[in-house]
Amino acid sequence: MNSLNVTTDRFQRQSDLIPTERLSQVTATVIGVGAIGRQVALQLTAIGTPRIQLIDFDTVESTNITTQGYLAQDLGQSKVDATANAIHRLDDAIQVMTHCDRYRKTIAIGEVVFCCVDSISARAAIWRSVNKKCEFWSDGRMLGEIIRVLAVSEANYFGRYSETLFAQAEAQTGSCTSRSTIYAASSAAGIMIHQFTRWLRDIPVDFDTTLNLLAGEIYVK
Repeated sequence: MNSLNVTTDRFQRQSDLIPTERLSQVTATVIGVGAIGRQVALQLTAIGTPRIQLIDFDTVESTNITTQGYLAQDLGQSKVDATANAIHRLDDAIQVMTHCDRYRKTIAIGEVVFCCVDSISARAAIWRSVNKKCEFWSDGRMLGEIIRVLAVSEANYFGRYSETLFAQAEAQTGSCTSRSTIYAASSAAGIMIHQFTRWLRDIPVDFDTTLNLLAGEIYVK
């Protein structure tokens, strides 16, 4: 290996894309660390988010190894603990706060929230609780190879998001865990993190992004 290519600054290649100073002030809350949420947490770690809060009540099952990127040795652990361990393997300087529970309004959250839960009713309940407390919100939805990411910030109208919270009875049958793959979850997480970095750079976020992997189509509103 050419020693001239070695650097001690692992963030060097992202320095023009992610403002370090603003990122250093952020606490990011990830609600739901299943298929999309675990990937969000790991990508937040990789870009250097200093404080990450994980909220989920579930434990790791065998199918989560295939679709959610958990390890065989994680089986039976709480998802928040297993993800916290993965975060610290990447960067042990990151402060990780874990809540092995459903989101409750008594839990203090960060100014940045990533909602990665399965149901519309859960999203609606969480949104009602946090929309006046957060500055950036991103919601990742996935069914099979169809991904939808919604993002709102103080710079745009939060009320638009409420219009996407239709009744649970009107939701498409199934949840993001009923038909999912690690590549679709990683793609969804990547779009969510991209919207977050737009917010960090004071670039307007894309409110509604839909990506159909099978059809090779993307729609941005």
